[in-house]
Amino acid sequence: MIPTPAGGRRLASTLYAYAFLTDLVLLYPVYALLFADSGLSVGQISSLFVIWSVASIALEVPSGAWADATSRRLMLCLAPLCTAAGFALWTLVPTYPAFAIGFVLWGAGGALASGALEALVFDELDHLGVAHRYARTIGRARTAGTIGVLGSILLAGPVLGLGGYPAIGLASVAACLLAAAVAARFPEHRRPAGTVSEAPDPAADEPNWWQGLRSGVAEARRDRRVRAGVLLVAVVTATWGALEEYTPLLARDTGVALTTVPLLLLLLAIGQVAGGLLAPVGERLHTRGYALLLVGSALALAGGALLRHPAGFLLLAGAFCGFQLASVLADARLQARITGTERATVTSLAGMSTELITIAVYIGYGVVATATGNEVAFAVAALPYLLIAVLMLGGGRPHPTRAVTDPVPPARSVA
Repeated sequence: MIPTPAGGRRLASTLYAYAFLTDLVLLYPVYALLFADSGLSVGQISSLFVIWSVASIALEVPSGAWADATSRRLMLCLAPLCTAAGFALWTLVPTYPAFAIGFVLWGAGGALASGALEALVFDELDHLGVAHRYARTIGRARTAGTIGVLGSILLAGPVLGLGGYPAIGLASVAACLLAAAVAARFPEHRRPAGTVSEAPDPAADEPNWWQGLRSGVAEARRDRRVRAGVLLVAVVTATWGALEEYTPLLARDTGVALTTVPLLLLLLAIGQVAGGLLAPVGERLHTRGYALLLVGSALALAGGALLRHPAGFLLLAGAFCGFQLASVLADARLQARITGTERATVTSLAGMSTELITIAVYIGYGVVATATGNEVAFAVAALPYLLIAVLMLGGGRPHPTRAVTDPVPPARSVA
């Protein structure tokens, strides 16, 4: 095994700390309760979620272009500061307008980091000559984030008991501020897109971020492999990510006591942790193996839900493990296919597509669950994964022995 360069160790440790702190938000498990206890109706709470999604979609791609034109490290510093401002507003002024503005700020924070983080990590690893380590590095980062979520679940109850919602809000703000401080340690050796031009550019009078936006979108449209990578990331990530919001309802429907629901959800979180850690093994999967991973995860998802028993959550944990691994590998596949300098822009296109599909899943789930119940809705949500697997297996047998993450090109200097 090739030893990791010192710069790679610094990048990895900073990334893991950043991922952990950005998800160590004690408001996560209780913010819906905060809204309800502040007098909001279910309809108002739902409208806040829509505002959150719309803000994320509107800012996703422009923020990626901005990161490519300026500094990705700067974007990663600003992202948790925006989120912290939103949480502070919720804590100090718990009213519907403040909650709405806070969700816009949270959406802005998520958009600033989305695309910029993956692009910075891949290019820094490429700069060090270890771009092949991207999947395992980002997989471990997602595991660190999941551990942060677990920490927030475990700490929220005691902190809420000691200081109520103000203490929960202040702790969440503090975690975001620490994440911003950690982000300042990210190395960045790339030169922002558009800062050097060897030939006259007819669009030189346009802002660099706008040029980058056009170039990134053009690459996704022009290169079929990049476009397919964007779509794979979006579909694989969005479906199971949206289902997470409904897992408490599914757990309650198994007939367990309300106090047992968090324990069932803990199983799913452990599955996600395992999926992130399995990234080095998943890198060896070829297209056929990746398709079978999707099939197995989809069947576990449907079977676990339709079992309508707490034991079904063991199958669901296996499904979430597989989907987490599939999401990491899809991201690595996309990063390996991007050849232009607007990496954050292209990655943000995948993020925007993910948000759009997530909204579609929310709508579809609501329709199916209302008519047939949560169990059937989960089972129906497994169908897109089966369709993707069929398409991958029946795609004219292209490169049957190619690893799912695609060969990473030789390292190139980005300094």
